[in-house]
Amino acid sequence: MFVRIVFVLVGVASLIATPAAQAQQSESTGSTKESLNVLFIGNSYTARHNLANVVEAMAEAGNPGLDFRPTTVIYGGRTLSDHWRLGSANFVKLHALTNEEQVATVASLKEAAEDAKDRYSNLALKKHQELLKTLKTKRSKWDVVVLQSYRDDLEGPESLYAQFAPKFAELAHDQGARVILYVTTPTTQNAEPMAGLPDAVPVMKKTRAIAALANQIDASVAPMSLVAFKTQTERPDLTLRFVNDAHLNKTMAYLTACTLYAALFERTPEGLPVDSITDIRYWQRPDKSFDKTKDRDQQPIKQVFSVKDRADLQRIAWESHVEFESLRDSK
Repeated sequence: MFVRIVFVLVGVASLIATPAAQAQQSESTGSTKESLNVLFIGNSYTARHNLANVVEAMAEAGNPGLDFRPTTVIYGGRTLSDHWRLGSANFVKLHALTNEEQVATVASLKEAAEDAKDRYSNLALKKHQELLKTLKTKRSKWDVVVLQSYRDDLEGPESLYAQFAPKFAELAHDQGARVILYVTTPTTQNAEPMAGLPDAVPVMKKTRAIAALANQIDASVAPMSLVAFKTQTERPDLTLRFVNDAHLNKTMAYLTACTLYAALFERTPEGLPVDSITDIRYWQRPDKSFDKTKDRDQQPIKQVFSVKDRADLQRIAWESHVEFESLRDSK
């Protein structure tokens, strides 16, 4: 049975119960500062709104003295199976990666990049060539590895996500790192306010499958399909994706950051002072120039949430986390 670590709320050291967590000595105060090295593997659902940096802001706001260190490996539109093919496993096992292994990965990607249609191998090749140059100095272990899904998690145990998340998780666990499954929900996010209740059947089917996977590989979860469902039910006035862009909008990004916070610390994000989200994609004018003050729906590039909306989003993220954990404990 899955055994979940419950963090005692008596200080940052208690919150970060991973063997790889490091303590740095502050030159000015002489005090120790806990650091958390977190690797995000994903696509634009991680890149948009600089999500890892929003999680960083929340983590440090909720844990004074914490140095949250996010690193991202991102390929637009790609899934974990693509990441495996593109050598992202090397970034996960960076602490133990040998020069020979990295040379072999670079050679393999060079061969794949000869196919002009395979632009992702070319992108990966550049990442891995840079990694090879700095390999001798990059030896930190990860404390947490976040594995993002994207349309590859809809077939339950037969899905590609269920096949490849365990591969990455094994590499993470080998170094004592925790794993968080960041489960996106692009097919259920609403671009317009809800006119009726959302359909619970596919959401709960997916949620149960992810709970089984999480128990199998001893992972925490950011169950965004469940979070979206609860938001649509309780706040049907809110939208969760852009109208002119298929990605999660700023509201959904805020919910995601709150849910990742809950998964990281087993603690509610309620009361966190972070109150805004800023997108990284801009509205393109008819003359092809960009207006960097507006997002693709021509709304302000930065959204500051009202006190009520922020409180509701933080609460819904936490209640969804609690509901998910209750469901997985019953399996």
